[in-house]
Amino acid sequence: MYEPLPHEKGFHVSWDQLHRDARALAWRLDGKGPDDGAWRAVVAITRGGMAPAMIVARELDIRTVDTISVKSYDHQTQGAAQILKSPDMDIIGDGTGILVIDDLVDTGRTLDVVRAHMPKAHIATVYAKPMAKERVQTFVTEVSQDTWIFFPWDLALQYVQPYRGK
Repeated sequence: MYEPLPHEKGFHVSWDQLHRDARALAWRLDGKGPDDGAWRAVVAITRGGMAPAMIVARELDIRTVDTISVKSYDHQTQGAAQILKSPDMDIIGDGTGILVIDDLVDTGRTLDVVRAHMPKAHIATVYAKPMAKERVQTFVTEVSQDTWIFFPWDLALQYVQPYRGK
């Protein structure tokens, strides 16, 4: 019996696809901010949220962009989430009018830590898995819980053996 390798079960996201999906996220967020539809700032959850946050900030013309660095993965193993770097809390406050952007919500551990830090922020991700999609107010695409998403910053072009033959 043929057992697919993990990379064959994965969801591979190209730079082009990420750009399209992040723009779709921006379209869903446009006009939804509390200040006559505007958002005060974007906070990217590093590192995965940086590229989509930059795209969302550009599309929505948001000039104040900061980061929150939360570590919860060591390669493909998830552990306890911890904040390594906080945004400027004088600007962020309780999160009112702030868009927090990440690439993916998986188990929700990272977002739980961020939510405790900025309780009134609007959290949006490009991709969401069923276990924690309710922790996100806005997302673009749902993927199954057992799918591993390969983001473009984790990949390099290389030869792949055909499924049949040599």
